This record gives sequence, structure tokens and C-alpha cells, in this order.
Amino acid sequence: MSDQGSYPPPGQVPPGSGPVPPPAQPWFPPPPVHQPAGPPPGYGYPQPGPAQPGQAPPGWPQPGYPGYPPPMMAAHKPGAIPLRPLRLGDIYDAAFKIIRINPGSTVGSAVLVTAVAMAIPIAVTGVLTAFLDLSLVDLESESQDAADLAGFLSAYGSMLIGGILQSFGLLFVTAMITHVTAAAAIGRKLSLGEAWAATQGKRWRLVGLAFFLGAATLLYLALVIGLIVLFAVTLPNAAAVLLGLTLGFGGLAGLVFGWVRVYYLAVPPLMLEPIGVFAALGRAFTLTAQQFWRTFGIAVLTLMITQFIGGILSVPFSIGGVIATATASGEASLMIFVITNALGSVVAAAFVTPFTSSVTAVQYLDQRIRKEGYDVELLARAGVG
Repeated sequence: MSDQGSYPPPGQVPPGSGPVPPPAQPWFPPPPVHQPAGPPPGYGYPQPGPAQPGQAPPGWPQPGYPGYPPPMMAAHKPGAIPLRPLRLGDIYDAAFKIIRINPGSTVGSAVLVTAVAMAIPIAVTGVLTAFLDLSLVDLESESQDAADLAGFLSAYGSMLIGGILQSFGLLFVTAMITHVTAAAAIGRKLSLGEAWAATQGKRWRLVGLAFFLGAATLLYLALVIGLIVLFAVTLPNAAAVLLGLTLGFGGLAGLVFGWVRVYYLAVPPLMLEPIGVFAALGRAFTLTAQQFWRTFGIAVLTLMITQFIGGILSVPFSIGGVIATATASGEASLMIFVITNALGSVVAAAFVTPFTSSVTAVQYLDQRIRKEGYDVELLARAGVG
């Protein structure tokens, strides 16, 4: 047979011909390429671009331990206070941490000052009771002579003097806790002696600040009350009532404004900055600018918390004093009354003064961080950066 028209065996290519194309395959659309889940283009974070050799692509996390923040994140809190603008929870959390870390220079100082101040009425009452035979039963009776009346007035007067001394003593405690707070912000602890030594050179200025603010408040109240009395005497009833109410509410608003803008944050700058009394008042006014309602809200909330908890802490002593004086006889009743009230004051001051002073000092640091970048200086003092 002739070779023309014959076909080579399967799998062989005729001589001189090119490679045989593969047999045709049925057409199907290509399978979809799996894309990572995420937002469509144009939304969210940009897609990672090309990276240089040895570097992670832009938009991807840098090499390290996944799920952990960079090491510098911990540097923003070298102590008890996060060195950034603080929220209300941050302020209260920092105050509790400062008290827990420095119990001696916070709670200890408040207890020591209050105990010394309350020892005065106890001693005076004990002496008067021994010599004049005073008792609460005699106070309620109508048959008491001038000596007994003078003794009672002396006993209660000594309690008033003790309260005044306690107020001045707690003013120094506030100054000490201000230094404790500033040290806690950079991770340091101050003992009771170190906190007291830190106030050296500023103590008389602190007393001057207290006297100035007290005198200014009394003069302001005297002016407002005097004007109200003047209106009541010289004007008709309707006009006097209207102007009196207006002046009364206006005077109260002015008192609150001065308390927030000038009084509330005056002690921390006086203690921590090289300035005097009037410069400290100016610093308080500057730091609370455009922060009135925030400062006012935190201050009022703190006052409500401390008064509530302080009242709860002193209730057992008040109840115990009432029961003891009711069952005691003779001169022991007045002595028990004074002692139980003094113990209640000591226990309440152990919480109220450290917490209030710490919150005030933390608010001062917070305002400086917000307005002056004070966190940079604190980080440098802490040795970070």
C-alpha cells in the first residue's frame, strides 16, 4: 500500500511538522481568587503597599510580639498616674493608688494631725469635769450655777478650738499630699518625714494663703449681706424682696465661681512651683480657664463622696456616744460625749482628707498636662525618654 494518506501511529509527530497543540479543553470561568475579609476599597485603612527589603510593608504591624503594645506605651505611666489627659475614672483611680502606695504620708499624716487637735478638747474637758463635776444631765437641768455654765462653755469652746486647729493642721496635710502626688506621678514614694520636709520654705506662705482666702470670703459675704439688709431697710417690700433674691443668688454664684477658679487649685501650684501667694492664685485662675464646669463637677462629686463615706465612718461613734452618755452617770457622760466625737473625727479624717487632697493634686497635674505639656517634663524626671 502507498504511504500517502496514511497517519502516523498515535503519540508520534510526522517528520518536519511542529509540535501538536494540546487538545481543546472546555471553557470555564476561572475560579475566584480568595481575598482576605475586610472593607471594600476606599474605606477603612489603606491597603499595604510594597516594602523595602528587610522592612514590613506599610500598613502592617512591625515585627515583634503580636498582640502586645510597643514598649513605649508603658512609659506613659511611670507611676500611679497616666501621663496624659485624664478622665474622671483615671483621677479617682490615681487618688486611691496614691493613698494605697503611701499610707503613712497620706492617711498617717491626717490621723496624726486630727488626733493631736482632738486631744485638746479631751484634755480640757477632763480637767473641767474633775474640778467642776460637769455632766450632760446638769446641762439639761435648770438648777445650774455660773461655775457649771462656765465649765460647759469652756468644754464646748475647747472643741471649737480643736476644730480650728484641725483645719489648720489638715491644710499642712494637704500640702504634704500634694508633694506625695507629684512624686507618685513619676514612680517615687515619700515617707511622712520626706513629705513634711518637702513643704519647708512654703509653710508660712501656706498660712498666708489660708488667711487671705478666709478674709476675702468673709469680706465678700459681709458685703453681700450688708447690701441685702440695706435694700430691705430702704426699699419697698416688693422691690426689696426682688433685689434681695437677685443679689442673694448672684452672690452665691460669685462665691462658687471664686471657689472653683481661685481657691480650689491654689495649694498645688504654691507647693510645687517657685511662686508666692498671689501668683499661686493667678496660676489657679489660669489653669481652670475654659475648664470651669469640669473642675466644678469633679470637685462637687468628690465632696459628696467624701461627706457620704465620712458620715458612714463616723456614725458608729456617734451612736456609741449617744448610748454611752445615756447609760453613764454623773460627770462621765460629758467626757464620753467628747471622746466619741473626737474618735469619729479622727476616723472620718483618715479617709476624707487624703482622698480630697489627692484628687485636687491630680486635677492640678491634669490641667498642666492638658495646657502646658507637663507630661514631657514628668517623663524626663522619671528618666523615661
